[in-house]
Amino acid sequence: MSQENIDVVKSAYACFNRGDIAGVLDLLTDDVNWRTPDVDGAPFYGQKHGKAGAMEFFQGLGASEEPSAFEQYEFASTGDTVFVLGRWAATVRATGKHWDTRLVHVFTVRDGKIASFEEIFDNAQAGRAFQQSAAA
Repeated sequence: MSQENIDVVKSAYACFNRGDIAGVLDLLTDDVNWRTPDVDGAPFYGQKHGKAGAMEFFQGLGASEEPSAFEQYEFASTGDTVFVLGRWAATVRATGKHWDTRLVHVFTVRDGKIASFEEIFDNAQAGRAFQQSAAA
């Protein structure tokens, strides 16, 4: 079952990478728990619930950041949990500031669907990228 769960997660990444957010949503349970670190200046980060909450995250991300790298280095699984090590780099559209961070994604897969997602990254670095410069 562990490899099947990794395959579900890899399918979600493949959908995201080709801009198929509907495809990602199809791989989520209706009651998915979506957690990312809070980031000052970026209200789409943080705790979200259900497919509508995940969609809110993706819409905010797409509107706010121009990604330059999204890489997954390592996949591991134990039972229903899949761990992914990776990297995200993007420029914040509103500030023009770039940020680049290593990340950990933790998924719970239930009956072939993603039931929870947790993202761990340097949210202080992200907050600095979203911070508007003070007026002179």
